[in-house]
Amino acid sequence: MRQRREDEYAEFAAARAGHLYRSACLLTAGDTHLAEDLVQETFGRLYVRWGRVSRVGNPAGYAQTVLTRAFLAHQRRRSSRERATSMFPDVPGTGDGDASLRLTLLDALARLPAKDRAVVVLRYWEDRSVEETADVMNVSSAAVRTRCSRALGRLRELLGEDLAEYARS
Repeated sequence: MRQRREDEYAEFAAARAGHLYRSACLLTAGDTHLAEDLVQETFGRLYVRWGRVSRVGNPAGYAQTVLTRAFLAHQRRRSSRERATSMFPDVPGTGDGDASLRLTLLDALARLPAKDRAVVVLRYWEDRSVEETADVMNVSSAAVRTRCSRALGRLRELLGEDLAEYARS
């Protein structure tokens, strides 16, 4: 029984690792090291509770919730605010997208407050509803709508005409 549960967990973790990592990279605005740490923390928490998690209807959604809450907790507990730099680590490209657009978007995401960034990632990357996002973040639906509006306005300010230029390319 225990071996079967561990096998199920290993299969789930292998299937979801890439998606969780990409979400974590967006949440951390390109900080790949922190993204790896958050994914590792997420998988650790899931492993401890896998007996219950595997019985829920949507373990992938549960994992995303754990990841988002781990990110928000990390943002709250950072006592000495680290400063982001304009330098991104060398990451091999997949060749399927525009690198300059990706870097521009990551830079704009990095300039958003952590909770606004989390709302944008959950609503537009994860394609979650306002209610689902509110549940993940432990806030009201009105707070999600407000943060969404504020975050998108800030992104429009930061990206300005650049976004339209990149979209045409």
